[in-house]
Amino acid sequence: MSAARAEAAAREQTRGDRHFLGMPLALLGGYIAIVLCMTGDGIEQAFLSKYIVNLGFSARDAALVFTVYGATAALSSWLSGVLADVFTPRRIMLIGVAWWLGFHALFLGLGLGRANLPLTIFFYGVRGFAYPLFFYGFFVWVVQKSRPHELAAAIGWTWSMFTIGYGIVGSYLPSFTIPWIGFMGTLWMSMAWVMAGGLLIYFFTGGVTATPNAALARGETTHFAEIGKCVTLIFRNKNIALALITRIICNLSLFGFPVIMPLYYTSAHIGFTVPEWLRIWGAFFVVQPVTNVVWGLVGDRMGWMRQMRWVGFVGCGTASLLFYWIPAHFPHNTFAATVAALLFAFTITSFVPMGAIFPMMEPEHKGAAVSVQNLGGGLANFGGPLLAAFILPFWGIAGVVVVYGILYYFAAVLTLFIHVDQPKGVSAASLASH
Repeated sequence: MSAARAEAAAREQTRGDRHFLGMPLALLGGYIAIVLCMTGDGIEQAFLSKYIVNLGFSARDAALVFTVYGATAALSSWLSGVLADVFTPRRIMLIGVAWWLGFHALFLGLGLGRANLPLTIFFYGVRGFAYPLFFYGFFVWVVQKSRPHELAAAIGWTWSMFTIGYGIVGSYLPSFTIPWIGFMGTLWMSMAWVMAGGLLIYFFTGGVTATPNAALARGETTHFAEIGKCVTLIFRNKNIALALITRIICNLSLFGFPVIMPLYYTSAHIGFTVPEWLRIWGAFFVVQPVTNVVWGLVGDRMGWMRQMRWVGFVGCGTASLLFYWIPAHFPHNTFAATVAALLFAFTITSFVPMGAIFPMMEPEHKGAAVSVQNLGGGLANFGGPLLAAFILPFWGIAGVVVVYGILYYFAAVLTLFIHVDQPKGVSAASLASH
């Protein structure tokens, strides 16, 4: 290699090693792309159940649509991490973008556009395979490029980008576009956001190399065997198995509330309009870009498991109950509802270190470990609406929320039996399991 080329390579390596509060700056273009892609994916999340009911279907039908979507997203989430590790994150992300655009158009044109419930369920369900590919594919990239003792902070940035797109823009934007172009116009508009994110991935991340899978690089395994580890790790590593259960529980209310809370908050008793509800739900997301990063930095110092146990499971279980009971006692009170939303946001973002503990439990198979973590997130996406669909006919919305709360408290106890060696930096690894 010539001296000039060696110097250029050294400069590129230096740029790739730069970090800002844990964020690997080499992936800055990917972080921005996640904002755009998740905006498109999230535009529907706070009003789709309401719109399906408006088309003449029941609340249980709406919950079924979300449940099928959650099942396909869970399967894709399970595979996306190890696929990104084996076939490179960038390639998996671009496949996810193309998949999302194609099946979203079919979902709108042949499903909702014709008020056809079976086709709505089918195409929305098939579209559910897409978003885990571009989001969790990027998640693996972050794990590869981050310094171990700052991993929770780097993941916090990832969730902040997710939140800006899926939560803030995705919640607030339709509150303005629905009165202007309607529900369907807003849903069609979402394609522009995902397409923009895909173009950013294609043009601005091509120079960032992926870290080869360690076992594959040494010739100790095959592509197929490494993909299979996203199943076998659950059975041979007790800590991974227990952490998977807690990972499922930690986001149950996050994915279940968009099914039940639009109906609850816009009911005659609570009295909010759809745009008012969307702004309250948007407030839940608006603080998360900050709290995700803060909880990542705090977790790296005070201990990942300790933070998730007390602030996460105990705190979020209580906040989930209050998200129902505060507006019940203060109906059509925007300030009270917003306080409930902010408390929910403050506690649920403390789960940021969850994405760090899995690769630390299996450092030789980080992609497969992230896949197990993703499976938990996908099963939460599936389980939240599924619980709602089963419980609603018997105990109503209040019953769904109480079950979520009980499960959070159960998970807090379960964390006492999970042990992970947290990398030493400014934090003490011993805190991670106490």
